[in-house]
Amino acid sequence: MSRTMIIVGSVRPGRIGLPIARWVQERANAAGLDVDFADLAEINLPFLDEPSVPELNLPQEKNHTRAWSERVKAASAIILISPEYNHGYSPALKNALDYLFTEWQRKPVAIVSYGGLSGGTRAASALESVLAFLGVIRTLENAAIPHAGQRVIDGRFEATERDEKQLAPVIAELVAGLA
Repeated sequence: MSRTMIIVGSVRPGRIGLPIARWVQERANAAGLDVDFADLAEINLPFLDEPSVPELNLPQEKNHTRAWSERVKAASAIILISPEYNHGYSPALKNALDYLFTEWQRKPVAIVSYGGLSGGTRAASALESVLAFLGVIRTLENAAIPHAGQRVIDGRFEATERDEKQLAPVIAELVAGLA
């Protein structure tokens, strides 16, 4: 069965990425996608500590790396939930991407970014070169959520009609690609 991994790219206390990711998960499940919800705060990967370079595809020494590798390998597609920090994406997301290499290749990847006025579009743009190097298949559709923090109420993201309209084609593209 095809699995879509949703990766929560922020580990900050009080982060708004978790409620946004839960909203994306609800929409993905409603569309029939089987979701593996990967919260980087729970996974808690240490700062990259494998002695070998992932591109060399040598055996991984650390248990946490092997577990992360198996989880990413099992995914048929990925949705990155990315905050924008200083016009870039989070160091936790960069670290999670850097742990692996071949596991990412040829997987469809969508980005749901969030932030202030730009909705995280600069973070999404900064991700592009890394994702290209990893050999992922970028989806045509992505979603950018401006001023998302204003719509997290009691730990739940309250999506606007605009947010729903942006996310719907992202989910539809993944559903069509995984069918």
